[in-house]
Amino acid sequence: MLTLRKSSDRGYADHGWLKSFHSFSFAGYYDPKHMGWGNLRVINEDRIAPGTGFGTHGHRDMEIISYVVSGNLAHKDSMGNVKGIPPGDVQRMSAGTGVQHSEFNHAEGETTHFFQIWIEPGKKGIAPGYEQKTFSTAEKQGVLRLLASPDAAQGSVAIHADARLYSGLFSADQAATLELAPDRKAYVHLMRGKLVVNGQALCAGDAALLDGERRVALSQGQDAEVLVFDLAP
Repeated sequence: MLTLRKSSDRGYADHGWLKSFHSFSFAGYYDPKHMGWGNLRVINEDRIAPGTGFGTHGHRDMEIISYVVSGNLAHKDSMGNVKGIPPGDVQRMSAGTGVQHSEFNHAEGETTHFFQIWIEPGKKGIAPGYEQKTFSTAEKQGVLRLLASPDAAQGSVAIHADARLYSGLFSADQAATLELAPDRKAYVHLMRGKLVVNGQALCAGDAALLDGERRVALSQGQDAEVLVFDLAP
């Protein structure tokens, strides 16, 4: 079964310096029908104004992935990491027993557009950890490139969760298929462009929630950039 979640159905918060769309219940947005999907708990599409950002705050027992679409995200945490995250980089932070961090946009005149993703870990109370890797445009063109996995397969970042995250860029006749085990869920989020997922047309910001499907089939992309999750039920 495929369920379409339209972009306009997401929660939205405008804090002036931050404009954020919430795919699942988060902060002031609460919808009991959208608390997560499988072990995927949060997808926030954030746009941070120049010279602003999230001050130091804490997390526990969550696998947090940041995917920057445009601009640059400055990260600093209690583990001693001070990093800039440009487009093409994927950051994984395992909050574990507890971590403090901040995120800022230091660029003048340029909004930072990024996706913040939370996945529930398979085990609580692990030591906090950090990893960041670059995935080029060429690696994602016309294919689903594995970005995050429990076993760091294919050079992906390693997450402490039963989930795999892929990204791809699709245009014209480019197509890709991801096979799914019978007991898995999948979640497809279209970050930009247009794309057909298992026969369903998606526009930027739309998502497809898949349950009981044997595969994810992507086709007919128009300047499409997509995230695909293979998730525990």
